[in-house]
Formats: sequence, structure tokens, C-alpha cells
Amino acid sequence: MKKHIEIEGMSCEHCVKAVKNVLEELGGTDITVDLSGGFAEAEISADDNKIIEAIAEEEFEVVKIENI
Repeated sequence: MKKHIEIEGMSCEHCVKAVKNVLEELGGTDITVDLSGGFAEAEISADDNKIIEAIAEEEFEVVKIENI
């Protein structure tokens, strides 16, 4: 399932890589992380709460997750 994940706290390319790595570790594919837009999109089947927790461990905050 494709998900759009709004994320606060990303400020550099290192942040982009960290979020991408988290989503890959959760089984995500076709991952796009948009620094200026403050969001990521991925084909991912992980539970929304797992995504929120994993991204929070990297010190970012998930604002909203939408299925697209």
C-alpha cells in the first residue's frame, strides 16, 4: 500500500537518508523523501504506529499518514 507520511524536523540530506533507511528497514519500497515538502512516500505494509515509532526514534515527528 502506498503511504504519504508528513514529517516534521527534517532539515538536511542526512535527515532524508535517515528517514529512507527507517522505511527500508520496515520493508518499504519505491521510497521518496522530500526535504522541502516535509514528507515521504513509500510502498509499505507496516502498521502506521510502527512507522511513527521508528521515525520518532530518529528524532522526527510524524504529523499524518495517509494511504494514497
